Amino acid sequence: MTDEQWQILLAIIKGENLKPLPVGFIIDSPWLPNWAEISIFDYFSNPELWFLANIKAVKTFPEVLFFPGFWSEYGMCSEPSAFGCRCIWGENEFPFAEKVLQSISDIPNLPQPDVHKDGLLPFIIKRPIQFRKHIEEEGQRIRFAVSRGPLNIASFLMGSTDFLIALKTQPKEINLFLKRISNFIMEWLWFQKETFPSIDGMFLLDDMVGFLGEGDFCTFALPFLTKIFHSLDVSVKFFHNDTPGMVSVPYLKEIGVNLYNFSFQHSLQEMKEATKNEIVLLGNVPPREVMSEGTPETVVESVRQTLDTVQDTSKIILSCGGGMPPGVPTKNIIAFLETVKRLTKK
Repeated sequence: MTDEQWQILLAIIKGENLKPLPVGFIIDSPWLPNWAEISIFDYFSNPELWFLANIKAVKTFPEVLFFPGFWSEYGMCSEPSAFGCRCIWGENEFPFAEKVLQSISDIPNLPQPDVHKDGLLPFIIKRPIQFRKHIEEEGQRIRFAVSRGPLNIASFLMGSTDFLIALKTQPKEINLFLKRISNFIMEWLWFQKETFPSIDGMFLLDDMVGFLGEGDFCTFALPFLTKIFHSLDVSVKFFHNDTPGMVSVPYLKEIGVNLYNFSFQHSLQEMKEATKNEIVLLGNVPPREVMSEGTPETVVESVRQTLDTVQDTSKIILSCGGGMPPGVPTKNIIAFLETVKRLTKK
Protein backbone atom coordinates (compact mmCIF):
# COMPACT_ATOMS: atom_id res chain seq x y z
CA MET A 1 0.00 0.00 0.00
CA THR A 2 1.04 3.58 -0.59
CA ASP A 3 1.29 6.05 2.28
CA GLU A 4 -1.98 7.63 1.13
CA GLN A 5 -3.75 4.27 1.09
CA TRP A 6 -2.44 3.41 4.52
CA GLN A 7 -3.84 6.66 5.89
CA ILE A 8 -7.19 5.82 4.28
CA LEU A 9 -7.16 2.44 6.02
CA LEU A 10 -6.36 4.03 9.38
CA ALA A 11 -9.17 6.56 8.87
CA ILE A 12 -11.65 3.75 8.22
CA ILE A 13 -10.55 1.93 11.36
CA LYS A 14 -11.10 5.15 13.33
CA GLY A 15 -14.68 5.19 12.06
CA GLU A 16 -14.51 7.89 9.38
CA ASN A 17 -17.21 7.43 6.74
CA LEU A 18 -15.39 7.91 3.44
CA LYS A 19 -17.11 8.61 0.13
CA PRO A 20 -16.94 6.86 -2.22
CA LEU A 21 -16.54 3.75 -0.11
CA PRO A 22 -13.06 2.22 -0.31
CA VAL A 23 -12.55 -1.09 -2.09
CA GLY A 24 -10.04 -3.69 -0.99
CA PHE A 25 -9.13 -7.24 -1.98
CA ILE A 26 -6.97 -9.99 -0.53
CA ILE A 27 -4.74 -11.11 -3.41
CA ASP A 28 -2.23 -13.94 -3.44
CA SER A 29 -1.26 -17.06 -5.36
CA PRO A 30 -4.76 -18.41 -6.10
CA TRP A 31 -5.55 -15.38 -8.29
CA LEU A 32 -2.52 -13.25 -9.05
CA PRO A 33 -0.27 -15.55 -11.16
CA ASN A 34 -2.76 -16.59 -13.83
CA TRP A 35 -4.24 -13.10 -13.96
CA ALA A 36 -0.70 -11.84 -14.68
CA GLU A 37 -0.37 -14.56 -17.35
CA ILE A 38 2.25 -16.68 -15.61
CA SER A 39 2.03 -20.11 -14.02
CA ILE A 40 1.60 -20.56 -10.29
CA PHE A 41 4.98 -22.29 -10.05
CA ASP A 42 6.71 -19.45 -11.93
CA TYR A 43 5.14 -17.01 -9.49
CA PHE A 44 6.68 -18.93 -6.58
CA SER A 45 10.03 -19.77 -8.15
CA ASN A 46 10.88 -16.54 -9.99
CA PRO A 47 11.17 -13.51 -7.69
CA GLU A 48 11.14 -11.05 -10.59
CA LEU A 49 7.88 -12.48 -11.94
CA TRP A 50 6.43 -12.30 -8.42
CA PHE A 51 7.35 -8.61 -8.26
CA LEU A 52 6.05 -7.83 -11.75
CA ALA A 53 2.73 -9.56 -11.04
CA ASN A 54 2.20 -7.47 -7.92
CA ILE A 55 3.25 -4.29 -9.70
CA LYS A 56 0.79 -5.05 -12.50
CA ALA A 57 -2.02 -5.35 -9.94
CA VAL A 58 -1.31 -2.06 -8.15
CA LYS A 59 -0.87 -0.19 -11.44
CA THR A 60 -3.98 -1.66 -13.06
CA PHE A 61 -6.14 -0.88 -10.02
CA PRO A 62 -4.39 2.02 -8.23
CA GLU A 63 -7.45 2.88 -6.13
CA VAL A 64 -7.77 -0.60 -4.60
CA LEU A 65 -6.43 -1.43 -1.14
CA PHE A 66 -4.62 -4.72 -1.72
CA PHE A 67 -4.14 -6.91 1.35
CA PRO A 68 -1.55 -7.54 2.56
CA GLY A 69 0.28 -6.08 -0.45
CA PHE A 70 3.34 -7.69 -2.08
CA TRP A 71 2.58 -10.83 -0.12
CA SER A 72 5.65 -13.04 -0.13
CA GLU A 73 4.17 -16.51 0.37
CA TYR A 74 4.16 -20.07 -0.88
CA GLY A 75 0.50 -20.82 -0.41
CA MET A 76 -0.43 -23.29 2.31
CA CYS A 77 3.14 -24.61 2.37
CA SER A 78 4.46 -21.38 3.90
CA GLU A 79 4.32 -22.01 7.66
CA PRO A 80 3.92 -25.84 7.71
CA SER A 81 7.21 -26.17 5.80
CA ALA A 82 9.04 -24.86 8.87
CA PHE A 83 7.80 -27.90 10.80
CA GLY A 84 9.12 -30.30 8.17
CA CYS A 85 6.08 -30.86 5.96
CA ARG A 86 6.79 -32.36 2.55
CA CYS A 87 5.68 -29.74 0.03
CA ILE A 88 4.22 -30.84 -3.30
CA TRP A 89 4.38 -28.52 -6.32
CA GLY A 90 2.77 -28.46 -9.74
CA GLU A 91 3.31 -26.13 -12.67
CA ASN A 92 -0.11 -24.57 -12.40
CA GLU A 93 -1.54 -26.14 -9.25
CA PHE A 94 -1.78 -24.90 -5.69
CA PRO A 95 1.04 -26.30 -3.56
CA PHE A 96 0.13 -28.73 -0.83
CA ALA A 97 1.84 -29.54 2.48
CA GLU A 98 1.57 -33.20 3.50
CA LYS A 99 1.03 -33.92 7.17
CA VAL A 100 4.05 -34.85 9.29
CA LEU A 101 2.25 -36.30 12.32
CA GLN A 102 0.95 -39.83 11.95
CA SER A 103 -0.44 -39.85 15.50
CA ILE A 104 -0.78 -37.45 18.38
CA SER A 105 2.04 -39.28 20.16
CA ASP A 106 4.42 -37.81 17.55
CA ILE A 107 3.82 -34.24 18.76
CA PRO A 108 6.61 -34.20 21.40
CA ASN A 109 9.13 -35.12 18.68
CA LEU A 110 8.06 -32.26 16.42
CA PRO A 111 10.88 -29.68 16.22
CA GLN A 112 10.26 -26.09 17.26
CA PRO A 113 11.05 -24.12 14.10
CA ASP A 114 13.72 -21.47 13.90
CA VAL A 115 11.92 -18.68 12.04
CA HIS A 116 15.24 -17.39 10.72
CA LYS A 117 16.30 -20.64 9.07
CA ASP A 118 13.63 -23.32 8.71
CA GLY A 119 11.48 -24.38 5.78
CA LEU A 120 10.41 -21.72 3.33
CA LEU A 121 10.48 -18.90 5.88
CA PRO A 122 13.95 -17.58 4.88
CA PHE A 123 12.77 -17.39 1.25
CA ILE A 124 9.59 -15.58 2.31
CA ILE A 125 11.65 -12.97 4.14
CA LYS A 126 14.39 -12.67 1.51
CA ARG A 127 12.15 -11.95 -1.46
CA PRO A 128 10.75 -8.59 -0.24
CA ILE A 129 14.18 -7.68 1.12
CA GLN A 130 15.62 -8.13 -2.37
CA PHE A 131 12.84 -6.07 -3.93
CA ARG A 132 12.30 -3.53 -1.16
CA LYS A 133 14.05 -0.73 -3.11
CA HIS A 134 11.93 -1.41 -6.22
CA ILE A 135 8.75 -1.68 -4.17
CA GLU A 136 9.43 1.64 -2.46
CA GLU A 137 10.37 3.32 -5.76
CA GLU A 138 6.82 2.51 -6.86
CA GLY A 139 5.48 4.33 -3.78
CA GLN A 140 4.53 1.10 -2.02
CA ARG A 141 5.52 -0.24 1.41
CA ILE A 142 5.45 -3.61 3.18
CA ARG A 143 2.67 -2.97 5.72
CA PHE A 144 1.72 -6.34 7.23
CA ALA A 145 3.33 -9.18 9.11
CA VAL A 146 1.42 -12.26 7.93
CA SER A 147 0.83 -15.80 9.11
CA ARG A 148 -1.69 -18.58 8.99
CA GLY A 149 -3.31 -19.11 12.36
CA PRO A 150 -2.64 -21.84 14.92
CA LEU A 151 -5.57 -24.11 14.06
CA ASN A 152 -4.87 -23.77 10.35
CA ILE A 153 -1.24 -24.79 10.78
CA ALA A 154 -2.17 -27.62 13.14
CA SER A 155 -4.62 -29.00 10.59
CA PHE A 156 -1.85 -29.26 7.99
CA LEU A 157 0.60 -30.87 10.38
CA MET A 158 -1.95 -33.48 11.53
CA GLY A 159 -4.53 -33.57 8.77
CA SER A 160 -7.83 -31.75 9.25
CA THR A 161 -9.94 -34.76 10.22
CA ASP A 162 -7.40 -36.15 12.71
CA PHE A 163 -6.96 -32.70 14.23
CA LEU A 164 -10.68 -32.11 14.77
CA ILE A 165 -11.14 -35.59 16.24
CA ALA A 166 -8.21 -35.04 18.61
CA LEU A 167 -9.80 -31.84 19.91
CA LYS A 168 -12.45 -34.08 21.44
CA THR A 169 -10.45 -37.17 22.30
CA GLN A 170 -7.14 -35.71 23.52
CA PRO A 171 -7.78 -32.07 24.43
CA LYS A 172 -4.81 -31.73 26.78
CA GLU A 173 -2.31 -32.76 24.12
CA ILE A 174 -3.95 -30.54 21.50
CA ASN A 175 -3.88 -27.56 23.85
CA LEU A 176 -0.13 -27.97 24.32
CA PHE A 177 0.27 -28.47 20.57
CA LEU A 178 -1.55 -25.21 19.81
CA LYS A 179 0.52 -23.40 22.41
CA ARG A 180 3.71 -24.46 20.61
CA ILE A 181 2.35 -23.37 17.26
CA SER A 182 1.17 -20.04 18.68
CA ASN A 183 4.63 -19.34 20.10
CA PHE A 184 6.05 -20.05 16.65
CA ILE A 185 3.56 -17.67 15.02
CA MET A 186 4.42 -14.86 17.42
CA GLU A 187 8.13 -15.31 16.72
CA TRP A 188 7.45 -15.36 12.99
CA LEU A 189 5.37 -12.17 13.11
CA TRP A 190 7.99 -10.44 15.25
CA PHE A 191 10.75 -11.40 12.83
CA GLN A 192 8.81 -9.87 9.93
CA LYS A 193 8.18 -6.66 11.83
CA GLU A 194 11.81 -6.37 12.88
CA THR A 195 12.91 -6.87 9.28
CA PHE A 196 10.56 -4.29 7.77
CA PRO A 197 10.15 -1.09 9.85
CA SER A 198 7.25 -0.03 7.61
CA ILE A 199 5.08 -2.82 9.05
CA ASP A 200 2.22 -1.44 11.16
CA GLY A 201 -0.29 -4.24 10.68
CA MET A 202 -0.70 -7.94 11.25
CA PHE A 203 -2.75 -10.33 9.16
CA LEU A 204 -3.78 -13.75 10.48
CA LEU A 205 -5.71 -16.30 8.40
CA ASP A 206 -7.45 -19.23 10.06
CA ASP A 207 -10.47 -20.84 8.41
CA MET A 208 -10.37 -23.83 10.80
CA VAL A 209 -11.78 -21.57 13.52
CA GLY A 210 -15.11 -21.73 11.71
CA PHE A 211 -15.34 -25.50 12.20
CA LEU A 212 -15.60 -25.19 15.99
CA GLY A 213 -18.57 -24.86 18.29
CA GLU A 214 -18.51 -22.11 20.88
CA GLY A 215 -17.17 -24.31 23.68
CA ASP A 216 -14.28 -25.63 21.61
CA PHE A 217 -13.63 -22.15 20.24
CA CYS A 218 -13.27 -20.73 23.76
CA THR A 219 -10.91 -23.57 24.72
CA PHE A 220 -8.79 -24.07 21.63
CA ALA A 221 -8.92 -20.79 19.70
CA LEU A 222 -9.79 -17.79 21.87
CA PRO A 223 -6.77 -17.85 24.23
CA PHE A 224 -4.25 -18.42 21.43
CA LEU A 225 -5.73 -15.89 19.00
CA THR A 226 -5.89 -13.31 21.78
CA LYS A 227 -2.25 -13.86 22.71
CA ILE A 228 -1.12 -13.64 19.09
CA PHE A 229 -3.09 -10.50 18.27
CA HIS A 230 -1.79 -8.78 21.40
CA SER A 231 1.82 -9.76 20.70
CA LEU A 232 2.47 -6.93 18.23
CA ASP A 233 1.93 -3.23 18.83
CA VAL A 234 0.51 -2.33 15.43
CA SER A 235 -2.38 -0.18 14.22
CA VAL A 236 -4.18 -2.73 12.04
CA LYS A 237 -5.08 -6.20 13.31
CA PHE A 238 -6.67 -8.10 10.47
CA PHE A 239 -8.32 -11.52 10.80
CA HIS A 240 -9.54 -13.67 7.89
CA ASN A 241 -11.96 -16.55 8.45
CA ASP A 242 -14.32 -17.10 5.54
CA THR A 243 -15.81 -20.36 6.82
CA PRO A 244 -19.56 -19.78 7.30
CA GLY A 245 -20.49 -19.25 10.91
CA MET A 246 -20.44 -16.63 13.65
CA VAL A 247 -18.60 -18.47 16.42
CA SER A 248 -15.66 -16.05 16.64
CA VAL A 249 -17.57 -12.84 15.98
CA PRO A 250 -18.67 -11.99 19.58
CA TYR A 251 -15.03 -12.31 20.67
CA LEU A 252 -13.29 -10.31 17.95
CA LYS A 253 -12.87 -7.16 20.02
CA GLU A 254 -11.55 -9.16 22.99
CA ILE A 255 -9.09 -10.92 20.69
CA GLY A 256 -7.85 -7.55 19.46
CA VAL A 257 -9.15 -7.67 15.88
CA ASN A 258 -10.13 -4.38 14.24
CA LEU A 259 -10.48 -5.56 10.61
CA TYR A 260 -12.37 -8.73 9.65
CA ASN A 261 -12.91 -10.66 6.41
CA PHE A 262 -15.63 -13.31 6.61
CA SER A 263 -17.89 -15.60 4.60
CA PHE A 264 -20.05 -14.08 1.88
CA GLN A 265 -22.94 -16.05 3.39
CA HIS A 266 -23.29 -13.38 6.08
CA SER A 267 -24.48 -9.93 5.04
CA LEU A 268 -22.67 -6.75 6.01
CA GLN A 269 -25.67 -5.66 8.08
CA GLU A 270 -25.77 -8.98 9.95
CA MET A 271 -22.08 -8.67 10.72
CA LYS A 272 -22.37 -5.00 11.68
CA GLU A 273 -25.00 -5.86 14.25
CA ALA A 274 -23.05 -8.84 15.55
CA THR A 275 -19.87 -6.76 15.99
CA LYS A 276 -21.78 -3.72 17.33
CA ASN A 277 -20.11 -1.70 14.58
CA GLU A 278 -16.79 -1.91 16.44
CA ILE A 279 -14.87 -3.83 13.76
CA VAL A 280 -14.10 -2.76 10.19
CA LEU A 281 -15.68 -5.25 7.79
CA LEU A 282 -14.04 -6.34 4.54
CA GLY A 283 -16.65 -7.86 2.22
CA ASN A 284 -19.04 -9.09 1.07
CA VAL A 285 -19.71 -10.07 -2.52
CA PRO A 286 -19.59 -13.83 -3.30
CA PRO A 287 -16.06 -14.51 -4.55
CA ARG A 288 -16.48 -17.51 -6.81
CA GLU A 289 -20.08 -17.37 -8.01
CA VAL A 290 -19.97 -13.61 -8.72
CA MET A 291 -16.40 -12.34 -9.02
CA SER A 292 -14.94 -15.35 -10.84
CA GLU A 293 -17.84 -17.01 -12.65
CA GLY A 294 -20.14 -14.03 -13.11
CA THR A 295 -20.35 -11.37 -15.79
CA PRO A 296 -19.77 -7.64 -15.22
CA GLU A 297 -23.55 -7.30 -15.04
CA THR A 298 -23.66 -9.97 -12.32
CA VAL A 299 -21.00 -8.06 -10.38
CA VAL A 300 -22.90 -4.79 -10.67
CA GLU A 301 -26.08 -6.35 -9.32
CA SER A 302 -24.29 -8.14 -6.48
CA VAL A 303 -22.51 -4.97 -5.37
CA ARG A 304 -25.83 -3.12 -5.42
CA GLN A 305 -27.51 -5.84 -3.35
CA THR A 306 -24.60 -5.87 -0.90
CA LEU A 307 -24.84 -2.12 -0.37
CA ASP A 308 -28.63 -2.27 -0.05
CA THR A 309 -28.27 -4.41 3.08
CA VAL A 310 -26.48 -1.70 5.10
CA GLN A 311 -27.77 1.53 6.56
CA ASP A 312 -24.53 2.83 8.10
CA THR A 313 -21.61 2.56 5.66
CA SER A 314 -18.90 3.49 8.16
CA LYS A 315 -16.31 0.82 8.95
CA ILE A 316 -16.84 -0.95 5.63
CA ILE A 317 -14.35 -1.79 2.90
CA LEU A 318 -16.19 -3.27 -0.08
CA SER A 319 -14.64 -6.57 -1.14
CA CYS A 320 -15.52 -10.21 -1.65
CA GLY A 321 -16.25 -12.62 1.18
CA GLY A 322 -12.81 -14.22 1.18
CA GLY A 323 -9.66 -13.81 -0.86
CA MET A 324 -9.76 -13.05 -4.57
CA PRO A 325 -10.48 -16.47 -6.12
CA PRO A 326 -8.84 -17.92 -9.24
CA GLY A 327 -10.12 -16.73 -12.57
CA VAL A 328 -11.46 -13.28 -11.71
CA PRO A 329 -11.13 -11.21 -14.91
CA THR A 330 -10.11 -7.57 -15.06
CA LYS A 331 -13.52 -6.56 -16.45
CA ASN A 332 -15.28 -7.84 -13.33
CA ILE A 333 -12.98 -5.88 -11.02
CA ILE A 334 -13.55 -2.75 -13.11
CA ALA A 335 -17.32 -3.30 -12.90
CA PHE A 336 -16.99 -3.67 -9.11
CA LEU A 337 -15.03 -0.42 -8.77
CA GLU A 338 -17.27 1.60 -11.07
CA THR A 339 -20.41 0.43 -9.30
CA VAL A 340 -19.07 1.32 -5.86
CA LYS A 341 -18.08 4.79 -7.09
CA ARG A 342 -21.47 5.39 -8.67
CA LEU A 343 -23.51 4.17 -5.71
CA THR A 344 -21.47 5.69 -2.88
CA LYS A 345 -20.26 8.99 -4.32
CA LYS A 346 -20.62 12.14 -2.24
